[in-house]
Amino acid sequence: MAEKHITVASEDDTARIASALAEHLRAGDVVLLDGALAAGKTTFTRALVRAMGCDEAVTSPTYTIANIYETPKGPLLHVDAYRLKGAQEFYHLGLEDYLETGISVIEWGERIEGYFDAPLSIRIGFGEEETARVLTLTSDAPRWTQVLEALA
Repeated sequence: MAEKHITVASEDDTARIASALAEHLRAGDVVLLDGALAAGKTTFTRALVRAMGCDEAVTSPTYTIANIYETPKGPLLHVDAYRLKGAQEFYHLGLEDYLETGISVIEWGERIEGYFDAPLSIRIGFGEEETARVLTLTSDAPRWTQVLEALA
């Protein structure tokens, strides 16, 4: 398993990590985001969408469950799995086309653990300073090992 810990001091630093990751994303990729409430999952996604060339306002899809942003790299599916009871309920959302042709970012990804074969998991935790965060990036897929090595 590949794992990388990155401590960031601010939202700007988080945006730099999201931007670096955006360079490596391609259709079919899945990023699972986890962390406590207000840890920065939507902030990370907002920076990722912006880095992929989309200026739409990114909001948490807590109530809509899914938002889709059109980027030059293709659609980015932003899902909030907080209210889902598991992988089967996720399956019944009918998002397969977006999962295959776009990039998927799923907040509260651990709620649908096991649904994806090769996701990149990012856990965002609180750091010692108020604005600091610790990003723990992990994956079992060989593709992500190279990506994690490239991230600063």
